[in-house]
Order: sequence, then structure tokens, then C-alpha cells
Amino acid sequence: MNPYVKSVEAKDDYCLLLTFENGEKRTFDLKPYLDKGVFTRLRNVALFKTVRVVSGSVEWHGEIDLSYDTLYMESKPVRTSAAQREIELTRKNKKLMKFLDERARQTETVKASQVRANLGLK
Repeated sequence: MNPYVKSVEAKDDYCLLLTFENGEKRTFDLKPYLDKGVFTRLRNVALFKTVRVVSGSVEWHGEIDLSYDTLYMESKPVRTSAAQREIELTRKNKKLMKFLDERARQTETVKASQVRANLGLK
């Protein structure tokens, strides 16, 4: 089973930026669908931009939708820079984030050895 969609953002050129529940970010190109059935209505950019997540899939007004399976299987992974990936990993580290929040409130200098000790590093 493929992961559900957690968030969606309509991008230029009829692409969707999808974030799945597993944290993966992928891009889905809707252009090949724009000549088929109900999807022809999505050529209207204003309608296309009304996309939203419903029950792990995406839908637009007028009962137009795509399943999470289709979105996952036919989308392409978004490449993130090493720096962006590091930021995402840091944000997921609750112990580090708590330390950084506490440290941001302090004004005195802290030695690197103390930081390592606070984080349980050697």
C-alpha cells in the first residue's frame, strides 16, 4: 500500500507538490490528464489551484479527484539539497530542538564540551 497524501500545493505549469505521510516530497505532473474526461475542467487555472487533501488523496471542486496510489506511483521524488535535508533532520530531533530553544533564551557562552554533554554526545 502506498502512503497517503499529507499536503498538496498547486504549482505553475499544472504540477502538484505533494508531501506524503512518510515525509516524502514528490511532484505530480497533471498535464497528461488535461485532455481526459473531467480533468479537462482543470485547464482553468483558478479551479486547478483549489486542490486540497481529502482522506489521503487530492480533490478539486466538482468531484474531480486522484487517488493516493496514482499520485504516488506516477509522481517523481523532489530532490532536496544536503543543507535542506539536514534542516529537516534537525527539526525532527526533539532533544536537539529542545536544547536549541533553551539555548536561544540564554545569553552566556557555553563551551562545546558542555553542549556535547547536554546532548549525550562524547
